[in-house]
Amino acid sequence: MSNIQTPIPEKTIERLSEYRRTLIACSRRGITHVFSHILAGMHGITAVQVRRDLMLIGFSSDTKKGYDVRVLIDFIDSILYSENTMKVAVIGMGHLGQAITKYFNSKELNIRITAAFDIDEAKIGQTIMDIPCYDVKDFEEVVSNNDISIVIISLPSSLAAQYAVPIINAGIKGVLNFTSVPLNFPQGIVVENFDITTILEKVAYFVKAAEENNNQ
Repeated sequence: MSNIQTPIPEKTIERLSEYRRTLIACSRRGITHVFSHILAGMHGITAVQVRRDLMLIGFSSDTKKGYDVRVLIDFIDSILYSENTMKVAVIGMGHLGQAITKYFNSKELNIRITAAFDIDEAKIGQTIMDIPCYDVKDFEEVVSNNDISIVIISLPSSLAAQYAVPIINAGIKGVLNFTSVPLNFPQGIVVENFDITTILEKVAYFVKAAEENNNQ
């Protein structure tokens, strides 16, 4: 387990997650060691950046052979995850909620979606994507009884804000918000607002700009 004490920059955390996925793919192909410049090339960054990120988390290795893939995966795990599996709930089990659940629970993560919540009576009491779906009215009780610390919000945007108070009362520590309405919480709750529409429009803008430049 790492004994890192100072906060790690957000961008470094994002890259560590990306490195981890690449390393797992390498391991599955039987690759046991990888050099920093190879890992960097897979991510479109420099070898210096890779080495800086790994030095920042206190990882060192035999550079003559490259990084031991399995050892580095385990080390990054010790940075990103708690010792025990972190439990996650999803509020809103429509198409997006189900897709998110299927995606995350199929990955090799120490994070697991274990409960879902909805207002649709046809879904309440059912097992969806292999997890139980509860009435949102029972959110605080279910979260408390099942040691859930993170919630993913995949509701219609018009409904998102009304669940801020139940999330706070339930003691949730992290929120991933997939609606177009930014949500704010008191200090102590980590929030990531992920507006798919805005991100897609940003991509569309740069594609349009590139096409216009090419036509000039």
